[in-house]
Amino acid sequence: MTPERKPKRRPALFALAALLVVSLAAVFASACGDETPTTTSAAVTSSTAGPTSSATTATTAGEVKPIKIGTSLPLTGARSVPGNAAKMGYEVWVDMVNEKGGLLGRPIELIVKDDASDQNIIVADYNALISQDKVDLLLGTFSSLLVLPSSAVAEKNNMVYITPAGASPQIYERGFKKIFMSQQALAPDAGKVWANWIASLPEDQRPKTAAYPTIDDPFTAPVVEGIEKILSAAGIKTVYAEKYPEGTTDFDSIVNAIVAAKPDLIAHGAVFEDGVSLVRGLLKAGYAPTFLFQTTAPTQGDQYAEGIGLENTEGIFFHMSWAPEAATPLNSEFVARFKAKFGEQETISEDSADAFAAGQVLAAAVEAVGSLDQDAIADWLHNNEVQTILGVLSWDEAGRPQGEMMIGQWQSGGVEIVLPQDLASTDKIVMKWQPKALQ
Repeated sequence: MTPERKPKRRPALFALAALLVVSLAAVFASACGDETPTTTSAAVTSSTAGPTSSATTATTAGEVKPIKIGTSLPLTGARSVPGNAAKMGYEVWVDMVNEKGGLLGRPIELIVKDDASDQNIIVADYNALISQDKVDLLLGTFSSLLVLPSSAVAEKNNMVYITPAGASPQIYERGFKKIFMSQQALAPDAGKVWANWIASLPEDQRPKTAAYPTIDDPFTAPVVEGIEKILSAAGIKTVYAEKYPEGTTDFDSIVNAIVAAKPDLIAHGAVFEDGVSLVRGLLKAGYAPTFLFQTTAPTQGDQYAEGIGLENTEGIFFHMSWAPEAATPLNSEFVARFKAKFGEQETISEDSADAFAAGQVLAAAVEAVGSLDQDAIADWLHNNEVQTILGVLSWDEAGRPQGEMMIGQWQSGGVEIVLPQDLASTDKIVMKWQPKALQ
């Protein structure tokens, strides 16, 4: 009979049902008390309207409290390509750590916000992560432009800030004690290996003139300036050196000025869209320098190749922190797990690998000190090195990484490591940019 037809029996039935539920819950809890905590995690992005967020839901056996780790990334806006790549790297890291028992025996709950590539939003995001979401640990964002303000929020709140990007020297000149970058070198040294190689070429192969266009960005500009310093000392004449503002879409005047200068070499400080646009402009103008080097943009794999045409990539140089074929510990597992999660067709950007490495650095320090004590974590990182999929990383007292970047080159439709020689994936270096559009 339905409750409506027998209303006076409802209290008794509910009481009996409640007693049965309590009894069954007690039996279940007793049986499951020794099970290992598990969690499921999938970062959910926010909208571009403001610093809203969605936390992943962690389900645990035994009511183990998860460790909350927060980050804000440029998932929309001008830096959305590397921002989304970094998010993917973080997610793979969280999955792998949680499957092995989490950190300190607790599952990780990842909270991701979208800063929309905006400095004001990212400040609000990290303040919210700390004061509202009550995160236990922080991971950094992408782009020095965004790391500058967000790392200041972390430092003010005495929280360790491990970032997969942020190579501008000025970030580490503020006396901060809790910032660390999970790459091998800062911006002024990012192109050093390549510039030294160019300077060492026999005179008949060495370029005589060079152009240095760059977006006005705290990362790209120092890279180009570092290259120019080395090449100028080697006698290579600068015939063009200009910065253009972020958001530039019309590169006609820039390209025309470069073509008029007829440089043998172009070292371009580019993020992504501007890197694609400049190459397209050069192709449209029918000009190809002997050597073309770009920061960041060529690391975006298929997206870069689609942007300029795969047939036009041959011979382009760039600095890189990671390669899928690197024989570093866990690298093959990272590649396999990334493909399993996002699909075999998905190209793995080095920005994903840098983010994964940031997670590795954080985990190594937390496990080493055995707690979430921010001072202890920072002290340990200042005095130790960490093995990551990028290789061994270490830092000075300001959090500056103490290594060298690799140099990659597009060859035969793919990427090879060409420098330094002891890390090279090939002994071949293409000695001229060879875009098919101009052949």
